[in-house]
Amino acid sequence: MRRLTNLPNLLTLVRIFLVPLLVAALVQQHLRLFWGDKLLLANDLFALTVFLAAALTDLLDGYLARRWRQVTTVGTLLDPVADKLLISAALISFVEIRLLPGWMVILIISREFAVSGLRSIAAAEGYTIKAGELGKSKMILQVVGVTLVMLSIRWSDLRPYALGAMWAVVIFGLASAVDYFRKFWRKVDTSIKLRRRNELLTLERQKRKLRRAVKSGELSATEAEASSIRR
Repeated sequence: MRRLTNLPNLLTLVRIFLVPLLVAALVQQHLRLFWGDKLLLANDLFALTVFLAAALTDLLDGYLARRWRQVTTVGTLLDPVADKLLISAALISFVEIRLLPGWMVILIISREFAVSGLRSIAAAEGYTIKAGELGKSKMILQVVGVTLVMLSIRWSDLRPYALGAMWAVVIFGLASAVDYFRKFWRKVDTSIKLRRRNELLTLERQKRKLRRAVKSGELSATEAEASSIRR
């Protein structure tokens, strides 16, 4: 329980719990916060505040976990999940309120699932595929792009810049996915070849052992053949 409730992990959990609030703020376009007759916060600025607060927790939890040596398995598993939930929720909400085309959002989210799948398969083979520079740049671009799209709700002059940033997210995302696949193929292909080589060497040793047994009279040729088939 102590591992789960350290501050970096709590920040990650906060980021996950902010996701429904972000979606509500984006989709409910008539949401307003008033103090008496004074408008304090409209839904677009409230959504932007929630998103930037969640993005800040992403920076803080990793930094604090390394600084305080509180890197845990729970945190390592939850952190990428929280990131994907946050970005995916924002992007899907943009499609709902017609700020982004659906195909663009599908490409971005599909890339996230594909890379997660590759990393899971690599982990099952005993390898860790670390995020490259393209992947880190993609994450920064996602935050910038989503922020610009939210700002363009109020300031429509920012719409071209927001779309340009999202195009950059798509391009960098696909480029980083190719990089992940290259790393995955190199490591897993090497692992498969090594495993196959070991299997062939083991089989060859077993055959030699059976031949020696036949020569020494410990086994008949028929018994050796039957043993070879069973193996």
